[in-house]
Amino acid sequence: MNNQIIITDSNISTEKSLYETDFYQWALHNAELIRQGRISDIDLDNIVEELESMGRNNRRELISRFLVLIMHLLKWQYQSNKRSKSWISTINTQRAEIRFILEDSPSLKHDIELIIEKAFQNAKVSFEKETNINKKHLPQTCPYIFEQLSDYEFWPE
Repeated sequence: MNNQIIITDSNISTEKSLYETDFYQWALHNAELIRQGRISDIDLDNIVEELESMGRNNRRELISRFLVLIMHLLKWQYQSNKRSKSWISTINTQRAEIRFILEDSPSLKHDIELIIEKAFQNAKVSFEKETNINKKHLPQTCPYIFEQLSDYEFWPE
C-alpha cells in the first residue's frame, strides 16, 4: 500500500483541523510537504510541539523502565524467599529496554541520576503496595547506581 499524499493548495487550508481530527493523515501530509521542499507550508507550530512531546515521552519511558527494574530489585533484596524466574525475566527485560532507549537517545544519560532517583521514589510506593512492606524500611535515596542497574550480573543481597 502506498501512503504517498498528493499535496494541493486545498490541503494546506485544512492543516490545523487535520492535526485535530486525523493525526496520522496530518503526519503523512507534513512529511510529504517536507519531502517536496514546501517548508513554508508545513504546520510548524504543531510539528515543534510533537517533537518536544517525543523527547518527553522517551524520558518518561526511561523513568518507567527504571521504576519497574528498581522495584523488582528491591523485591529481590527484601523478599529473597519469594524470588522467581519471573522476577529474573522482568529485571533482565527492563535492563535490555533501558539499554535500547539509551542507545537511541544517549543524551538522556546527562540526567540519569535524576531519572533514577525519580524512578526510585515511585518504585518505593509501588513496592509498598505490592509487598505490604512499609516503604519506611527502604533507604531515602536509591541504593543502586546506574552501573549496577545496567549490569546483568548485579543482584542485590
